Parts: sequence; structure tokens; C-alpha cells
Amino acid sequence: MTKTTTATAPVLNTRALNRATMDRQLLLRRADPSAMSAKAAVAHLLGLQAQNVKPPYYALAARLDGFTPEALSGLMADREVVRIVSMRSTIHTHSADDCLTLRPFVQPARDRELINFRKGLEGVDLDRLAVLARELVEAEPRTMKQLREALLVEWPDADPQSLGIAARCRLPLVQVTPRGLWGKSGQVALTTAEHWLGRPAEPAPEPDAVVLRYLAAFGPASVKDMQTWAGLTRLREAFERLRPRLVTFHDENGVELFDLPDASRPAEDTPAPPRFLPEFDNLLLSHADRTRVVPPEYWGRTWQGNQAYCTLLVDGFLAGVWKLEEDALVVEPFGTLTKAQREEVTVEGERMLTVMHPSAAYDIRFGTVVRQ
Repeated sequence: MTKTTTATAPVLNTRALNRATMDRQLLLRRADPSAMSAKAAVAHLLGLQAQNVKPPYYALAARLDGFTPEALSGLMADREVVRIVSMRSTIHTHSADDCLTLRPFVQPARDRELINFRKGLEGVDLDRLAVLARELVEAEPRTMKQLREALLVEWPDADPQSLGIAARCRLPLVQVTPRGLWGKSGQVALTTAEHWLGRPAEPAPEPDAVVLRYLAAFGPASVKDMQTWAGLTRLREAFERLRPRLVTFHDENGVELFDLPDASRPAEDTPAPPRFLPEFDNLLLSHADRTRVVPPEYWGRTWQGNQAYCTLLVDGFLAGVWKLEEDALVVEPFGTLTKAQREEVTVEGERMLTVMHPSAAYDIRFGTVVRQ
């Protein structure tokens, strides 16, 4: 980890970092709808992790007062937000504007990703593949299976999986609706962002501009933190150019952290109410050092194999997992909750159920985590 040489920079302990990040993430207090719409929240957070359909909805329910799933679903139906592979090669729900700019910003990472599949792409002209794939998905949205089969006609000796990944890496492919709509079903069908949104992609933003946005949503943060979020390297130059406009701190390990001068950094004893987050929420994935949210003793306990679990925050930190069964919201704390904490978690669970499943009847049960 990179350490600062500025001995006078203040130290932010783990709780102080937690409260600052929770506040930027709209998790200390929910944003008022008159001040921040669902669309504005998606942009402020630089997208929502969306490996599955439901997580972006739960992510906003935890962060926005007055949110309803229909608010985000309507934006998706109107093509104001879209689902696309972006940071860390994972699917995110982005605003239309960010889809057309942040995807070009992380394109170098998508180009590097293809190196892992070069054996399956021997003899494949990647420029020709991009042209052909664009023609195919813009003629009509295609499933990945349909796209692979069409590309195999041109390159019959190539690995089908590698051909599909090459198309996804070279082109900004968005998932068309009804995929992603609340309460709807639909297989993943793809077309280009430009075709779906009816406007051309824009040049990638300058790294400096994205650094400022990242700090607004995830700061205070180190260079490596942002590189982890973006899946990119070589961002230090941007931080150094911005240094005169930023403030710096140390964490407890001596790592240099950057932040916006006027950003909120609440006191470490600021109350942090419980929050029910979806699996793979970006709060837990967007720093190289995740101890600001994930206690070291709980590292790795939110997933098992390829299965990720929805997460529970108590006092601002990861404290357990949760799941919806047929008739119950089952909360599985990692440790012992106090009576007051259990009551607060129950109240928050009831609120989440009312927002997300108003016509269903669920009990709330506390279970025991057996996964280690």
C-alpha cells in the first residue's frame, strides 16, 4: 500500500472512514425525494451493481426515502437507465449518460480482459468481429447464444465462449427490456448502447473528472481504492494533478487518502441505522481496503462458491446476511445483536418489506449463520 510522506495529514480511523463513506452512499440517512430522484441517485453512486435483476432495486430502497420499485423500473423502460458491463467486468445499472461515458472510461480494462481469451480467438480479426457483432445486434437484439452462433459462421474454429466475450468487451452491449424491469421476466438480449439510446457514444471523460465523482460517492479514498472500483491501473497521475484541489488524510495504517475539501465527514459516533443491502452492493466492493465496512473477522462470509448473499449492516458495518423465504424475512447475524439492535433491525426489515413487497405477508425471523 502507498504511504504518504506528509506527516501532518490528519488520521481518520476506521469508524470515521465508515461514517464518511456511509454518508456519501446515502446510508446514514435516506435522501429526500425532493432533493434526489432515483435517476440522480444512480448517477451519484456511479451505477449500481446489477449481476441479477433485483439488487439495484434493493440498493435504492436502502438509500432513498419514498422509493418504489416502479420508479427505477420506469426509468429503465424509458431508457433513462440501462444495464451494461462496466466496472470490474460486471453488470451495472447506469444512467444513460454514464453508460455512454463510463463504459469508454473503463474500456482499457475490457481490452486487457481479452488477453485471457487469446487462445480461443486465434485467427480472429477483432476489428472485423466488432463490426459484424454490431451489425447483428443492431439488426435485432440477440441473446449471447444467438450472437455466438452467428459469429461461429465467420470463425468456425474459434472458441464460442471467447467469441461472445470478445463481442462484449469490444462493444458497449446493453440488456434490452423487459430484462431488468421490476416484476417482469425476460431473457438477456443485447444491442449496442448507441442503438438502444438513439445517440452516439461520447469520448471517455478525463480521469480527473471521474476521480472527483468517485470521491463524492466513496471517499475519502486512496489511489488503490479507486483502481479497485474501476478495475483500472495508473490513476495516480490524476490524483496528483488534483492534489492542490483536494485534502489528504492517513488511515490507521498510514495509507494516504484523498477527499473533496467540502465533502461531509461526520463524527465517528454519528448513529448509523441498520440497512438491508443486496448481494454485491458496491459499498462492499469499491475499496482496496474494505475494513471501513467489512470487519476482518467477517471477510468472505457473504458468499459461498459462486453464491452471494444479501447483506445486513448494523452500526454501519457488515453484521450478517438475510434472505426472503416463502413466508419470512430471515436475518442471520454473524454475531450477537443487542436487544436494541434486534429491534432496530426488525423495524428496518418491516420498512424494507413494505417498500419492496407491499402486497406480501412476511414474518421476520432471526436465524444462525452456519457458514464460515
